Amino acid sequence: MTKELQTDIAIIGAGTAGLYAMREVKRAGRSFLLIDGGPLGTTCARVGCMPSKVALHTGAQWAARKSMAQAGIAGAEALTLDRSRAWQHVREHRDTFAASAAKKAITGAGEYLLNGHARFLEPTLLLVDLPDGPVHVRAKAVIIANGSRPVMPGWLEPVKERVVTTDQLFELAALPDSIGVLGLGAIGLEMGLALSRMGITVVGADLAPTVAGIGDPDLARHAIDTFGQEMAIWVGQATAVEAAPDGVILKAGDKHQKVELLLASLGRRPNTDSLDLTAAGLPVNERGTPLFDVQTLQIENQPVFIVGDANADRPLMHEAADEGAIAGFNAAKLVAGDTVVPFRRKVALGIAFSDPDVISVGGRFDALPSDHLVGKASGSGNGRARILGAQSALLHVYAQAGTGKLLGAAMVGAGGEHIAHLLAWAVQRGETAASLLQLPFYHPVLEEMLQTALQDIVRQLPALPFPMGVEPV
Repeated sequence: MTKELQTDIAIIGAGTAGLYAMREVKRAGRSFLLIDGGPLGTTCARVGCMPSKVALHTGAQWAARKSMAQAGIAGAEALTLDRSRAWQHVREHRDTFAASAAKKAITGAGEYLLNGHARFLEPTLLLVDLPDGPVHVRAKAVIIANGSRPVMPGWLEPVKERVVTTDQLFELAALPDSIGVLGLGAIGLEMGLALSRMGITVVGADLAPTVAGIGDPDLARHAIDTFGQEMAIWVGQATAVEAAPDGVILKAGDKHQKVELLLASLGRRPNTDSLDLTAAGLPVNERGTPLFDVQTLQIENQPVFIVGDANADRPLMHEAADEGAIAGFNAAKLVAGDTVVPFRRKVALGIAFSDPDVISVGGRFDALPSDHLVGKASGSGNGRARILGAQSALLHVYAQAGTGKLLGAAMVGAGGEHIAHLLAWAVQRGETAASLLQLPFYHPVLEEMLQTALQDIVRQLPALPFPMGVEPV
């Protein structure tokens, strides 16, 4: 007979969402079991946002030598790059980040961490395969936080020996001299640029007509022109692959190029297909994703919640943290016999650390009202950007016609990570272009681009009864 463990809340997955859920369950004083088959360590720390930024920083340091001569710095042409040591540096940082994340799970859960894979038998009954045999876990509520995995399409099967996914890239002991990046979302673009800046020949390809998911057509064209100076970018058409004796031949339209390795950066798929959701009677859509409330994270009226990459709604680390906290809080409420609480979601925020950064704040460009206003600014008119050699920066801020209420923004430019946060906070607080201009802007800073864009919006509105940028007492 299979041994049964009982607990208030079972959390499937010890990534970011699962750890934040555990925090709230512990805070509520409820018993829990944290279930994860490994490897421990969040997706962000092991294979995503953290190691990719180390690679970008390393590549940027090496690429910086190209602009030294214009500042009177001589001898840069004699510098050399030990690519093996540089990649070892990236992997060492990755290991540190991953170990830290794993330690949080181990120390946070302690004896309540089960190292095994779970699947549903009933909405509140799990079968967990542990190293020493299967156990049943009977819980009063369950939180699904078991993450996602890279998409590996069947058309890559003929060349699979020369393909790595984003989960496998940082396991490579050495880098090739050439690589094709299939999929130019944020991670694909970031890693393509990082590798190119380390001296690797890179071809980036995507069926979409843009990179990093940019919705604003002007910025999309600008991004392709900008990043196309550092690596080949093929967008808007299908890419075929053909095995070669010493690599893979990429073909798209009249373009073709041989590379040694392919990086599949084609998105991620939730790991929910391993949980037997339908066997437990949990409702799913045509893609097998559970039907859940985005404000409570609850799956219909079941005592089950789904968070992070597992629900495929907002697959970003900061969103996973919020979702885990909401689900942990609501699971504890449900166990206590209380009603779950809906929470207001934060303004959407996306950043590709591509240097120049690609940012998006608020709704997508194609979802804006037809009469929206656009405030524009460019790095060529910003003193700080010119000093930094970032004159190509472009910022578009979107606002409501008539009122100037901020709706969102998009940017391709240096310092975008900081401007993105300022704008996300402003949009969520309901600021208008005029009210934001009443806040201080120092000189010379990149944030003055935001000031310029806001001024552009105000000029498109009815005249203010007082000078722009100052507030009457």
